[in-house]
Amino acid sequence: MKKEEQAHGLALDTRERILRTASELFYQEGTRAVGVDLIVARAGVAKTSLYRHFGTKDDLIEAFLHLEDEDFWRHWDAVAAQHKGAPREELDAQLQWIGERIARPGYRGCPQINIAAEYADENHPARKVAVAHKRELRRRLADLAGALRIEKPETFALRLGTVIDGALSSGQALHAEGPVRFLQELAQILIPKKTRK
Repeated sequence: MKKEEQAHGLALDTRERILRTASELFYQEGTRAVGVDLIVARAGVAKTSLYRHFGTKDDLIEAFLHLEDEDFWRHWDAVAAQHKGAPREELDAQLQWIGERIARPGYRGCPQINIAAEYADENHPARKVAVAHKRELRRRLADLAGALRIEKPETFALRLGTVIDGALSSGQALHAEGPVRFLQELAQILIPKKTRK
């Protein structure tokens, strides 16, 4: 392996280590509570390495949220691929894994909602990622509603998106029988008895 390739590999490893460490800390403690000194100490890197890969702490927060965003849509896409042409089954399955995500140990809320609550400035780069994530969720729900032949799919998507956000914010205490059942039952209530022809 050439020296340049080795150096590039080490740089990627360092960047990944910083991002993974910061992401874990940000999710568990909140981004405002976690300082750069703690991140570099836990990651075992120099502060200069952090700033070489991430110009500011805000850049690191934005990268954390992009990482969470990618993980969420990777799960969504995997479920969608298993239920092609069966929108009702897909909707149930999407709500299943979202509910299971909420019920997992160590769950501390939706990262996008947490960031939106921490940063009121609409121009903050991480807040923009959070807003785009919720917009994409509504778009995908509207697509499912369209496939289900629901009239006013955008209205359905807004309603169900709000229910999902509420479940993500409420966590495990949401319902005695768990978030999965809660989400699936509410989705059934929101689906109109009549659909368009």
